[in-house]
Amino acid sequence: MPSVGNSVARKDGIGKATGAARYADDLVFPGMLHGRTVRSTIARGRVRSIRLDFDTTGFTIVDYRDVPATNAADLIEKDQPFLVEEEVRHMAEPIVLLAHEDREKLLAANVVIEYDEEEPLFDAEKSDTVFKEIDILKGDVASALAGADVIVEGTYRTGHQEHVYIEPNAVIAVPEENGGVAIYGSVQCPFYVIKALRCLLGSAHPNVRVIQTETGGGFGGKEEYPSMIAGHAVMLTLKSGRPVKLIYDRVEDMIATTKRHPSIVRHRTGVMRDGRIVAMDIDVLMDGGAYVTLSPVVLSRGCIHAAGPYRCDNVRIFGRTVLTNTPPNGAFRGFGAPQTEFAVEVHMERIAEALGMDPVELRRRNALQPGDTTATGQIMREDCSALMVLDEAVRRTDFTRKREEFRGTNRAIGLSLFYHGAGFTGSGELHLKSKARLDVTRTGVRIAVGSTEIGQGTRTMHAQIVSDALGVPYELVEVMQPDTSLVADSGPTVASRTCMVVGKILEECALEMKEKLAGTSPAEYYAHYGEMSVERMYTPPDWIKWDDSTYRGDAYATFGWGCDVVELELDRDTFEARPIKLTAVQEFGRPIHPALARGQIEGGTAQGLGYALLERVVMRDGAMANAQLTNYTIATTLDMPELDVVMMENPYPGGPFGAKGLGELPMDGPAPAVVNALRHLGLDVREIPATPELIAACA
Repeated sequence: MPSVGNSVARKDGIGKATGAARYADDLVFPGMLHGRTVRSTIARGRVRSIRLDFDTTGFTIVDYRDVPATNAADLIEKDQPFLVEEEVRHMAEPIVLLAHEDREKLLAANVVIEYDEEEPLFDAEKSDTVFKEIDILKGDVASALAGADVIVEGTYRTGHQEHVYIEPNAVIAVPEENGGVAIYGSVQCPFYVIKALRCLLGSAHPNVRVIQTETGGGFGGKEEYPSMIAGHAVMLTLKSGRPVKLIYDRVEDMIATTKRHPSIVRHRTGVMRDGRIVAMDIDVLMDGGAYVTLSPVVLSRGCIHAAGPYRCDNVRIFGRTVLTNTPPNGAFRGFGAPQTEFAVEVHMERIAEALGMDPVELRRRNALQPGDTTATGQIMREDCSALMVLDEAVRRTDFTRKREEFRGTNRAIGLSLFYHGAGFTGSGELHLKSKARLDVTRTGVRIAVGSTEIGQGTRTMHAQIVSDALGVPYELVEVMQPDTSLVADSGPTVASRTCMVVGKILEECALEMKEKLAGTSPAEYYAHYGEMSVERMYTPPDWIKWDDSTYRGDAYATFGWGCDVVELELDRDTFEARPIKLTAVQEFGRPIHPALARGQIEGGTAQGLGYALLERVVMRDGAMANAQLTNYTIATTLDMPELDVVMMENPYPGGPFGAKGLGELPMDGPAPAVVNALRHLGLDVREIPATPELIAACA
């Protein structure tokens, strides 16, 4: 029986079910100290003095003067210091590090910091510090708007969102006999951490490796921020000469680490009476927080998806991300697309209303089809499935009949049509030069890649691909725990690329190894000839052409497609909107492991419903005021409606066994579908989360 396409047993299933899997906080090393981060208590200003108001005996104390080389996290820019030197840009910014073997003494240590405070800036619209601007231009927008029958304008807002992974951030730094340091941590991207540490440590400390421990979720929140924590743990270890464990509790994790970028998106759209969209003028503003982090690429993906899955010959998308004095915002599942696709899908509903047209028909007339071009000029290929998912979702939910049936009641129905690019944007995969390796072992084969298992099923899915491509039983494929000194750098575990890109390299490794084995099994080969490895590098399709300076060309090798339909009820007394049923029709090539793929869709849908209705980050004086799970509410099983998941197939020839990326796609659809259902009730909601207070204000 082939492995691909079947829901085989997870590689990590038994370990997690029995408790044998070891997370960072489970690990203990001889002589280990506990670490603590002392943070700023103002949003903007300068450090005037630091006083250690405790008995420092037995403590390891680190400040910026202990930085070995460069006091900056090496991301897109090197603007974010590991430790404040003088300038404070946001609340909870790291200033001093402490370590002690006794956690009670560590937590009791009082560090008094005096500041010269300055006026903070919290309003992104008033910021004049721009991290990144993007201007996408197609056709002649001004002329097309002038010739349109109807122009519809609207402004749409989204708030912060917290990742709420199960396991908070955690890192342990351990000195090694060769003079180096091993980092054990709950991380998404081990090689990102290595890059950051090389910048921090310089050439004096070349022997650093990162080992991913079992990781309880990431959602992008463990993409860049673990580099900061790893840097702190390393500096404490270098100064103390002992292992140092740095574990955030939930409150510290929520207050200090990155969140989804808040956004304000403005649309001005020209349409003809027959429903054809002839011009789209879109302005995207994202709040980057205090440092650049990954904001430019979040903005990039947001802008590329801002026109939605629709054809239009005249498009301008102008985007910018700016500085404010809140903790930096960063990577989050969807990477900017959930914000901009929320805006365009709610706007589509208002366009339909302005034309007196059925919203499904409006989408049908404008949905991308093979041969059409996107805002960047990319020509859609045969794996374009916008109409496929739209028609199936409408048919399966009996959308048109219910829309009439529910009218005038407290029940409503709404939908959203969306897409999501898989892999790095444009030429990103070419520059990344991702590699994967496959080793012959005594019993079978071993996968050696830096891609991480963070709950989504990476180990299992990769093993399935290798099993079928090589022609060996799934049980004989083992997956190495990522250790940067041992595995190939397969690139970061982000951007819906782990299956489509890394899986493709592994498929090619397996096919090459199959030729070299020449009919013998891996174990037989090993017994006769010893070790053998195959390593290959990813080669993007040669038809991808992309210009970073003009944002023109093929943004992604392929897209996943989705249509969500939400049925909900509104309590007219409390204004609480409760989803009753959600139908998620999604096309992502071919599901390698159907149960895991379904889990991705269910999980992403739950996260999307929380984004739509529940998850409100309350910022007070630049810090998250509701940094606990008692007052920052996410969707639980009791909040989930009946879910109907439909997985359609339209294979992508460049993916392993036809697979595309899936990880981020389910996040894009729930919020606009919910708000469009509220619109069906006559409520003009243009902001999320749509809390009862916000809905009441729209009534």
